[in-house]
Amino acid sequence: MYEGKFPHKRYRITFRFLQEHIPNTSKILDLGVENPFTIIMREQGFSVTNTKGEDLNIDTSSITNSDAEVVTAFEIFEHLLSPFTVLKDLNANKLVASVPLKLWFASAYRSKTDLRDRHYHEFEDWQFDWLLEKAGWKIKSRKKWTNPTKKIGLRPILRWFTPRYYIVYAERV
Repeated sequence: MYEGKFPHKRYRITFRFLQEHIPNTSKILDLGVENPFTIIMREQGFSVTNTKGEDLNIDTSSITNSDAEVVTAFEIFEHLLSPFTVLKDLNANKLVASVPLKLWFASAYRSKTDLRDRHYHEFEDWQFDWLLEKAGWKIKSRKKWTNPTKKIGLRPILRWFTPRYYIVYAERV
């Protein structure tokens, strides 16, 4: 429907998945600071509030004090030391979350210039499922997709066939 408006394959797939499971009348708390995808959600009629950039490993007050019906967490849990604490503290009964999957042929992402932009975790799908289950969530729907690049080499070829992203819709048990 909005193929040409989204700058990345990831945005298109994420938005379609969100639309399949969450009515745009829902009040959403999006973990992380406002970003381009927050704007896309708002433009499509979702009521979205973001956390303010606080360290969610230490301060979960913005999630424990939220009255949002739905929490979205797009590529944030891999940056947290303890995503379990955040998942356990969420007040909402619905969750849409995506994570990058661990790739056997590439090491975890680590920015050399931004100390905050590093992956503490890169999950296998079963690990993320287990984390959600332990934190009190039941997965109702899931999807994986690839992230091909136009570079030359063995790793870029493998990225055409190996899923890189994993998204789930879960409800509180």
